[in-house]
Amino acid sequence: MPWYYIVGFIFVFIVLPGLKVVQQYQSGVVFRLGKITGVRQPGLNWIIPYIEWIRKVDLRIVTLPIQPQRIITKDNVSVDISAVAYYKVVDPVKSIVAIESVMNAINQIAQTTLRNIVGRFQLDEILSERNAINLEVRNVLDAHTEPWGVVVSVVEIKDIELPENMQRAMAKQAEAEREKRAKVIAAEGELLASQKLGEAADVIAQHPIALQLRNLQTMAEISIEKNSTIIFPAQLMSTVEEIKKFLASEKK
Repeated sequence: MPWYYIVGFIFVFIVLPGLKVVQQYQSGVVFRLGKITGVRQPGLNWIIPYIEWIRKVDLRIVTLPIQPQRIITKDNVSVDISAVAYYKVVDPVKSIVAIESVMNAINQIAQTTLRNIVGRFQLDEILSERNAINLEVRNVLDAHTEPWGVVVSVVEIKDIELPENMQRAMAKQAEAEREKRAKVIAAEGELLASQKLGEAADVIAQHPIALQLRNLQTMAEISIEKNSTIIFPAQLMSTVEEIKKFLASEKK
């Protein structure tokens, strides 16, 4: 048998089947007769065909939507909460050996964890303390997934759906709160105005001529509108005499 037949046979049936390409975002775990022998880096790799086989593991961050969960809060309100989790495989060997399906396992444990943690909060706390809930859920998930060679980086609550009757009640509560603030502000304005009017009355009592000047100012404002109405205040007749007395007192 010619030597090139032997070389061709080795190349076609041994060399070519053993060539495996691992992408930049992957890591290849090599099994030899069912036993892990090593991890191959990205690029072109060669394994012993028919004896070894390679399983590629994606090392990119995976986005895992958590389906809406019907949860009863601590104050007995039924809400539907959906979330999203981001995880990444950091140990390819553990992600294959320790767990059958990483994504399904994280999805199930995320749903259970979300229900357990959110159920310990009241509705107002869920709406106002999302960051604290997200952090607590992430810590619990990260503790569960660490033996699987997975790190959960972020967990975020996407949506909180409330029953219609609860939405109406919250809308009424918000409207009542706004009305209360509006009445308080109006009352504070009336109080401030009354204080300023009292101060103005004290000034006018000390200087009676100020009332006359105010009357003249009011008449000037009325005349700007081209109004035909003419007003003669009762104090107008004594205005000149009071002005003279005021000027005389100021000169002394």
